Amino acid sequence: MKIAIGGDHAGFEYKQQLITNLTEAGIDVKDFGPFNDASVDYPDFAHPVANAVEQGEFDLGILICGSGNGVAITANKHQNIRAALCWTAELGALAKQHNNANVLCLPARFISFELAAEITKTFISTPFEGGRHANRVNKIACS
Repeated sequence: MKIAIGGDHAGFEYKQQLITNLTEAGIDVKDFGPFNDASVDYPDFAHPVANAVEQGEFDLGILICGSGNGVAITANKHQNIRAALCWTAELGALAKQHNNANVLCLPARFISFELAAEITKTFISTPFEGGRHANRVNKIACS
């Protein structure tokens, strides 16, 4: 599995820790930045992650900012991205099972790192259920 990861200054610490966890689990991870905790604009990092997932270079993306909203809104501007803001493991599972989400968005200022790691593990390991959910997911795109 290949994962693209990025965020902003508020998500920097969680991003670094998640990269370590994912790499230790044998997952190929590419860090799209930022590369320190200096203030940055989240779209500068969310768009490259979304592009990489949308173009099929990566299986999934993870974006982390303060609230998770900015990166989710940005990523969802991409036609074939289904970015889900998740703050519980159950939401992470449902985002994959029912919505076939391909980008996980995490709110670093509102959840512990331990919870972020649990949500990430759940999101990555949960399959899309398909069936009636596939019909709905197929209606998301505007084109």
